[in-house]
Amino acid sequence: MSPPTARIPVLLGARIPVLLRESAFRRYWSAQVVSLIGDQISLIAIPLVAVIVLGADAAEMGLLKTAELLPALLLSLPAGAWIDRRSRRRRIMIAADLLRALLIVSLPVAYVVGVLTLAQLYAVAFAVGACAVVFDICNATLFVSLVPKSRFVAGNSLLNGSRAMAFVSGPGAGGLLVQVLAVPLALLADALTFLYSAALLARIAPVEPPPAPSAKGYLTEGVRWALRHPTVRVMCAASGTVQFFNLMFHTLFVFYATTELGLQPAFLGAVLGSGAIGGLIGAATAGRVVRGMGIGPAILLGYAGFTVPLLLVPLAGGATPLVVALLFLAEFLSSVGVMLVDISSGSLLAALIPDALRSRVAGASRTLNYGFRPLGAMAGGALGTVLGLRPTLWIATAGATLCLLWLLPSPVPRIRTLPGAATGQESQPEPGLAPSASLPERAGEGT
Repeated sequence: MSPPTARIPVLLGARIPVLLRESAFRRYWSAQVVSLIGDQISLIAIPLVAVIVLGADAAEMGLLKTAELLPALLLSLPAGAWIDRRSRRRRIMIAADLLRALLIVSLPVAYVVGVLTLAQLYAVAFAVGACAVVFDICNATLFVSLVPKSRFVAGNSLLNGSRAMAFVSGPGAGGLLVQVLAVPLALLADALTFLYSAALLARIAPVEPPPAPSAKGYLTEGVRWALRHPTVRVMCAASGTVQFFNLMFHTLFVFYATTELGLQPAFLGAVLGSGAIGGLIGAATAGRVVRGMGIGPAILLGYAGFTVPLLLVPLAGGATPLVVALLFLAEFLSSVGVMLVDISSGSLLAALIPDALRSRVAGASRTLNYGFRPLGAMAGGALGTVLGLRPTLWIATAGATLCLLWLLPSPVPRIRTLPGAATGQESQPEPGLAPSASLPERAGEGT
C-alpha cells in the first residue's frame, strides 16, 4: 500500500480540470487570463491619462470611447473575411499581441519626453481596438483547434471563468499601479501582459483548419449563412436585442445610482463587485447546469437570468440598505446569467458554424453586436433626457427580456446536446437542426 504522501499528486491531478492538464490548452488559457487582466488595467489607466495628464473634458472622453468602439463596428466584417483566407491564425494573434504592446508602450514614452497628446491617445485607442478585433476573430478558430467538441462547454467555462477572475483582480491591480506609479507608467504593466500572451501562444502549435477558398459573394457569405440557419439566426437576434437594451441600461446606471438613489462610491463599488463574484460562480456551475438540463434550455435559462433580475434596478428605492440589497441582488444574479449565456451559447455556436465560415460569421456577429451598442447608448441618453432616468431604465430592463421571445418558439429550447459531440451513444439529430452526419466535423464560434 502506497504511503499517503505518494497519493497527494494523484489527488491534486484529479482536481485539476482535464483541459488544464494538457500543456497546449494550458498555455492558451494562461495567455487569455493575463491578457484579460491587462485589458482591465488599461480600462482604468487610459481614461485616467486623458483626464489627469491631458485634462480631457466630457466631449473629449466621449471621443476616446468612440475611438475604442469604432474598430469592432467598422473592421469586424472585413477582418473576418481576410482571416478566413489565412492558414496561420495563431501567428496573426501573436503579431496582434506584439503590436498592441508596442502601441501601449508609446504612451508612457511620449509622456516621459513631454510630447503626449490627446490625438495620440485617440490613435492608440483605435489601433489597439483594431488589433483586438483581429485577435478575437482568430481566437474563434484557435479554440476549436485545441479543444475537442465534446469539451466545448468545459473549455468555455474555463475561459469565461478567467474573464470573471480578471474583472475581480484587474481593476484592483490597475488602481494600485496607478496609485504607486505615474499614471502613464502604469500602462507598462499592460504592455507586458501582451508580450507574455504572445510568448505563450508562440509555444503551442495546433493543427488549424485550411483557409477558405475565394468565391463569388465571399465577403457576405458568413452573414447569409447565419441568417439562413434557424438556430444561429434567432441566437443572433436574441443577442442583438440584449446588446441594444443593455447599453441603454449601462449608459445611465452609474448616473442613476449616484444621483437619484444617492449611493456613495463605496456602495456602488460593492454592487459592481458583486457582479464579478456572480460571474465566477456562474462560470463554475455552468457545466453542471448544461449537463443537467441540456444546452438549449441552459441558453434560455441564462438569458432569463441575465435580463429579468435587472428589473430590480428601476424598482429600487427607499432606505439605503434596501437600495444596496436590491442592486446587489440584481447585479449578482444577472452576472451569473451572463456566464451561463456566454458558455452555453458559445459552445453551441462553436459546434454549428463550419470551419470555412468561422471567421466571417464571428466578424458578422461582432459587427451586429457592436452596431447595436452605440445605438443603445444614444437611445439611453436621449430617452433619459426626455423621460427621466427611472422611466428609461424601466424601458431598458423590460426591453432586454424581449430576447426570450426570439428563443422560446425557436429550435433552441429543444436542443439537449452539442451536434456532433462524442457522447458514447449514437448521435440523434436535434429538432430544427440538420442531422449530425451532415454537419462539418469541426465548427466555430459565433456571438
